[in-house]
Amino acid sequence: WSLTRLLEGLHDDIQRKLETVRGTLNHPGTKGDASENVWLELFDTYLPRRYQATTAHVVDSRGRFSEQIDVVIFDRQYSPFIFHYQGQIIVPAESVYAVSEAKQAINASQVTYAQSKVASVRRLHRTSLPIPHAGGVHAPKPPIPILGGILTFESDWTPALGVPLMEALESSDLGGHLDLGCIAAHGYFSTNSNAYEIFPGGKPATAFLFKLISQLQFSGTVPMIDVQAYAEWLGR
Repeated sequence: WSLTRLLEGLHDDIQRKLETVRGTLNHPGTKGDASENVWLELFDTYLPRRYQATTAHVVDSRGRFSEQIDVVIFDRQYSPFIFHYQGQIIVPAESVYAVSEAKQAINASQVTYAQSKVASVRRLHRTSLPIPHAGGVHAPKPPIPILGGILTFESDWTPALGVPLMEALESSDLGGHLDLGCIAAHGYFSTNSNAYEIFPGGKPATAFLFKLISQLQFSGTVPMIDVQAYAEWLGR
């Protein structure tokens, strides 16, 4: 056994799958769905079971919906589905930890597109109830920051992770900023104290996965959802 080979093999498997999708599938919709599935399979396999990853819309208790999001990482321990039927999934805003867009290649327009998708989730209302415990009741927990990201196989820029990437990432307002992203053939990026860090080369898919898990650990647990706030829509 070699831990180095195990971790390198995980990245190589992801990069090979993404490369195969990009090189062999011609229909844009089919290619996009296949790329999403590569990332979703990675997260569902390696993230702790408290998390689940899926393509979904996000809804809040005021009846507002996000755009469709390629990868939604949400809580499956404390939060219910709002709707799950024939592959169409809608999850409550309170349960969301992270959202990402999956694309073939990163460029300025795709960064802007991902920022818009992330903002459509972050602007939703999230409830939070007091938390009962053996000694009394904890005050309602503030909603956790929702992580935003972008996932691609390669980059349209040369160099792949240079100044144009930084300019695109820094062009968003606070509502749509991206916290982390993976360009599997070249590297990954993340934020540290509101500044972007670029990590070129290496085995980006594995390194990105570990960074994501670390970020999720520091996010803590989602707030206690007010289910009755959603139930009020039954009589309307």
